[in-house]
Amino acid sequence: MKKILITAFDPFGGEKTNPALEAVMALPDDIKGAKIIKQELPTVYGKSLDILYSKIESERPDAVICVGQAGGRPNISIERIAVNIDDTEMPDNEKAVHTDKPIAPEGPAAYFSGLPVKKIISNLHKAGIPASISNTAGTFVCNHVMYGVLHYADINKLNLPAGFIHIPYAPKQTIEKPSSPSMSADIVVNALKVIIGSVLE
Repeated sequence: MKKILITAFDPFGGEKTNPALEAVMALPDDIKGAKIIKQELPTVYGKSLDILYSKIESERPDAVICVGQAGGRPNISIERIAVNIDDTEMPDNEKAVHTDKPIAPEGPAAYFSGLPVKKIISNLHKAGIPASISNTAGTFVCNHVMYGVLHYADINKLNLPAGFIHIPYAPKQTIEKPSSPSMSADIVVNALKVIIGSVLE
């Protein structure tokens, strides 16, 4: 049986919830005959990768899909590239602020996603779910994790497709942000199912 490891972060940035985590935990344990392994990650530089690497070593998944929230984006964003830099004024959940800090000092400047980005977009559109390719995963912990997992696979010579997905705000998060786009939990969960199915094809 194939294994798909799918991760999401705890709430961050003052939010009381993280719909990415809620959607990941709502997934079934089996999708198209593959075992779905769900893992919560802390929104913390370094520690998030330590937990992710440990899970990869213990589970030996066939692919890794990391999920996060990008408030303000209108649709499901399939990240195409991760860059080797942490650089934001926003503190992580342990109050750390990284400015112009390489994620892997000896690593390349960037990695492309190991997921079938175009196939995922096509399948999401066929399912009636709004989605687009994103060329920036930011420079906060989302990009940190995306770059980190791709670098881990590279230096350990693993045949491990991995990448990152961003989702919009949940409707409940936009009550005080009326101009911000949102997406219902049902649509996000369905989108993750389609993404997992695309990776398994």
